[in-house]
Amino acid sequence: MFKTQHTFRKAVFALGVSAILASVPVLGHAWEPQKPVEFVVMAGKGGGADKAVRFIQSIIASENMAPVPFTPVNKPGGSGAEALVYLKGKQGDNHTIMFTLNSFYTTPLRQPGLGVDIEKFTPIARMAEDTFLLWVNSDRKDINNVEDFVKAAKAKGSDWIMAGTGKNSEDNLLTDFLNTAYGLKMKYVPYKGGGKVAKELAGNNADSTVNNPSEQLGFYEAGNTKPLASFTDQRLPMFPDAPTFKELGKDYVYYMQRTVVGAPGMSKEAAQYYQDLFTRVYNSDKWQKYLKDKSLQGELLSGDALMSYWKKERDVHRTMLKNMGVIK
Repeated sequence: MFKTQHTFRKAVFALGVSAILASVPVLGHAWEPQKPVEFVVMAGKGGGADKAVRFIQSIIASENMAPVPFTPVNKPGGSGAEALVYLKGKQGDNHTIMFTLNSFYTTPLRQPGLGVDIEKFTPIARMAEDTFLLWVNSDRKDINNVEDFVKAAKAKGSDWIMAGTGKNSEDNLLTDFLNTAYGLKMKYVPYKGGGKVAKELAGNNADSTVNNPSEQLGFYEAGNTKPLASFTDQRLPMFPDAPTFKELGKDYVYYMQRTVVGAPGMSKEAAQYYQDLFTRVYNSDKWQKYLKDKSLQGELLSGDALMSYWKKERDVHRTMLKNMGVIK
C-alpha cells in the first residue's frame, strides 16, 4: 500500500515538474547544418576556384569548424550557367552554397533567358580577389616581355591560340583587351577549367593564357611556363620580374572574386551561421597563408557590403560586354 502511494506521488510530482518546465520559454539554439553541405563550384576541376574550395573544405574539416562535411560539386557547364540555375532551383535551401567567380555577373548578362538575378542569392563571404597574368611557354625563347609577345602574336595573326575558361568569361574579356590594346587577332579557345587551360599551355597546345597564379603555379615552378605581365595595380611579390600593364602604359586592372554564395531565400539564421563560419576560415592562419602563396588579394566582405560589391561589379562587367559587342 505504501509503495503504491509513493509511486503515485512520484508520478504526480514528475507531471507537475514537466508542466512547469513546459511553461518556461526555451532558449533558442543557434542554427547549424543537420546534413552534409553541398559546396557547388561554378567551374571545372583543377582551376583556381576548385583549388580554393577544396582547400577551404580541408580547413573546415581539420579545424572541426562544422558538425557536418562540406562536399565540393563541380558544375562548370555553360560558363557557370549550370551552377547558377542549379542554385536558383534551391530556393530556401540551407544546405547548399556555391563558390563563384566573375561569370556570376557575365553569364546572367549574356543569357537573360536563364532568369537568374544575382540579387536573389544570399551574400555570404568574399574570401579573396584572384589575380591574372599573361603567360607563355618557356620554350618560347624569343618571348621575354610583352613587346616580344605582341610581335610574335601579330606575326601569327588569327592562328595564335589564347586558351581560356568559358566563352565571354574573364579570360575572354582579358583576351579582348589585349587584342584591342595591341592590335592583335588572337583566337580565343575556351576550355572547362583553369587547370585544363594551364595544361594546354604547358603542353604547347596553346600559345598563351591569362591564368591565375594558382592554376599555373605548378608549371611555372617546374620551369615550363613564364609570366610576362600582370593585370594588377602593383607587381605581385611572387612574380617580381613581371611588370603590371599599368607600368607598360595600359591602364587596365582586373580581378576576379572568390566568393561564397547562398541559395535564394536561405534563412537568416543559416546565412548568419555561414557568414560566421567563413569569417573564421578567412581569419585562420591556413587561409592567410594560402592567400599569400597563391597571390590572392582583397579583404573579407559579407552581407550588405558584399551585395553592394556585386551590384557595382555587375555594372562594370555590363559595360565590358557592351564594348565587346556581346550584349546591347
